[in-house]
Amino acid sequence: MILAWVISLLLLCSSLITYIERLGALRMIEVAAIDISQKQFIAAEKAVQECEKNITTLSSLHSNLCVIQSIGNHRWLISSKEKPGIQVGVLIDEKTSAVTRINWRQVFE
Repeated sequence: MILAWVISLLLLCSSLITYIERLGALRMIEVAAIDISQKQFIAAEKAVQECEKNITTLSSLHSNLCVIQSIGNHRWLISSKEKPGIQVGVLIDEKTSAVTRINWRQVFE
C-alpha cells in the first residue's frame, strides 16, 4: 500500500515537471512572437509616417512602402504594405500644406 502511494507521488511529481517544462517552452515561444510582432508593427508605422511626411510631394516619393488613395476634400488614405497593416486618414490644409492625421487603424485580413 505504501509502495503504491510512493509510486503515485513520483508519477505526480514527474507529470508536474513535464508540465512546467512545457509551460516554459510556450513562454519562450510567446516572447519571441511578441518581439517579432512589435518589430513588424514598428516597421509598418515608420513606413506610414514616411509616406505621411512626403504626401505633399508624391512625385518625389521614391519608396513604394505604402498605398495612397484620395478620398476627396483634401483627405487621403495611407495604407502600409507591411504586415500588420496600418491605415491612416490625413487631411492636407490647402493653404499651408500642413498634414494632419485624422484617424488611425490596424487593418486585418
